[in-house]
Amino acid sequence: MKRYHPLLVGLHWLVAVMILVALLIGGPGLADMENSDPEKMFGLTGHMIWGLSIGAFMIIRLATRVFSKRPPHANSGNKVLNSGAKLAHLGLYILVFAMVGSGVGIAVSADLFPIVFSGSGAPLPADFDIFPARVAHGAIASLLLILIGLHFGGWAYHQYFVRDRLISRMWFGKRS
Repeated sequence: MKRYHPLLVGLHWLVAVMILVALLIGGPGLADMENSDPEKMFGLTGHMIWGLSIGAFMIIRLATRVFSKRPPHANSGNKVLNSGAKLAHLGLYILVFAMVGSGVGIAVSADLFPIVFSGSGAPLPADFDIFPARVAHGAIASLLLILIGLHFGGWAYHQYFVRDRLISRMWFGKRS
């Protein structure tokens, strides 16, 4: 088998784009906006729906990964790099789920679900940084960006140094 299941491939690319949008646009844009700004509610609504969608897609992705046949682990020719790749992929799953979990933690701590989705009329908290989940959310975002950078570096290593066309495994086409 040369390629991953098509659902896994599609979810990989969809979730990758969604995570990058959330990390590079959604989060920083919201962090720079005052909580008293009326646009903040619109931004929070979108960010929360986006984050919960990422979580749902990640659950589907994990289930597909567990229950579908997949190609053997890639071999870089170096045991340390091979182990690092396995840890990095596990780390990506853990950090994405932790990111979604900390986002839900912020929403619960700040009572955001009724404010954002039910129109309770209650104001947003003056500062989200008073919630430990918000501090965790920011730290996890930084770690996730670093790990995504390493993941990208692994792709570049395989593409330009090993030249094994590893990226083709995570694309559509005949699986065997």
